[in-house]
Amino acid sequence: MSVFLRGPGRVTVQQAVARTGGGDAADDGDAVLLDVREPDEWQAGHAPRAVHLPLSALADGAGLPAAVQGRPLVVICRSGNRSRRAAELLTARGADAVDVIGGMQDWAHIGLPVVTALGEDGTIA
Repeated sequence: MSVFLRGPGRVTVQQAVARTGGGDAADDGDAVLLDVREPDEWQAGHAPRAVHLPLSALADGAGLPAAVQGRPLVVICRSGNRSRRAAELLTARGADAVDVIGGMQDWAHIGLPVVTALGEDGTIA
């Protein structure tokens, strides 16, 4: 047995797209993309069909929305730091969670869609 604790897995943006369908309504993927950024960041722009639950709420004990409970989670934030903490919290609570290396910055950098709540082109705040 190792003396080092192993945290949740990490995935690239491309792997996140493959697991979640990448926001394409025709491809559901097997996992849910969970965005843990704060509300102002979410409102500026997020991945289509992502579910929003800020890390601050998660850390305060908020539960997952009913629609995503029991499903694998791919957790994303702006750069990958908060999503790593969120994935650790979720894994400790028994969820199947991984975080996205590079976060929404890498998501947008490779040309994946970023939208506002109104479906308009969004930005990464």
